[in-house]
Amino acid sequence: MNTFFYKGKYTDRKWYLVDAEGKVLGRLASKIARILRGKHKVIYSPHIDVGDFIVVINADKIRLTGKKADKKIYYHHTGYPGGLKSVSFRKLIQEKPERVLENAVKGMLPKNPLGRRMFKKLKVYAGDKHPHIAQKPEVLNL
Repeated sequence: MNTFFYKGKYTDRKWYLVDAEGKVLGRLASKIARILRGKHKVIYSPHIDVGDFIVVINADKIRLTGKKADKKIYYHHTGYPGGLKSVSFRKLIQEKPERVLENAVKGMLPKNPLGRRMFKKLKVYAGDKHPHIAQKPEVLNL
């Protein structure tokens, strides 16, 4: 018997709605990355994007355990010499709360064009309102 390989045609994508209020950042990000990647489906293939869309609301109410909220630092480089920039978790969650969850999920996806395509299916919003009502997302309790 031959091994079945999914070809990528007829991919049925669902939309899920996740409320991040009171959830721990890393645990939530790993579950979201699994769904974006498609590992929860029977037809999962590592070389094809079969994942679903995820809409996350209340990203500004996400939490960290222990003293990480005070100690966690995010780094990025501008591309210029001496251009290493850093921002603390507390400052980033106040200015751009979506960025915290996006960075965590992006780090758990493959670092290639397939991973970038998977990441585009993640929609993160700071408040409890989102513009994806027409897609009728199912509420997903993670």
